Amino acid sequence: MNKPHEDKEFVAAPAPNDQLVQKPPRARVDDAVDPDSEAQEPRKRDYLDGFLAKTPETGDVGGAGSDLQQAVVDALKEIYDPEIPVNIYDLGLIYGVEVDDEADVTVTMTLTTPHCPVAETMPGEVELRAASVPGIRDAEVNLVWDPPWGPDKMTDEARLELGML
Repeated sequence: MNKPHEDKEFVAAPAPNDQLVQKPPRARVDDAVDPDSEAQEPRKRDYLDGFLAKTPETGDVGGAGSDLQQAVVDALKEIYDPEIPVNIYDLGLIYGVEVDDEADVTVTMTLTTPHCPVAETMPGEVELRAASVPGIRDAEVNLVWDPPWGPDKMTDEARLELGML
């Protein structure tokens, strides 16, 4: 019994590398023709050029009192507690900001109570804000409960703002 495909002759397709196909030329930006280019004035410099060309400020990279540490503290002073109209640094929630020689920052912080409504989101926001400071390579937040937070940890400015002085 003959199978239907046994009596047919098959021709294999040529291998892809058997045919020499010339590759098309690569497209280049300089080769593009803009039909309206003569009608328009030359493109102005990008407003980000100055920002992108800026070099990091020189100074101590890490350690207490470094410019980078102060920049992180300033960034943390922009985060406000949602229940108390005082920033978290002046509120005394930040116990420490350490920047090492490789521009990694470690923020040690607490919250007013373990049952604070922002207990899940505040450490993440602090980490993002610290990591967004120019010059910082990486940020880590350590959330601690000992020593517990108390009103005695607030700065005088925070007490004045809350009418406690």
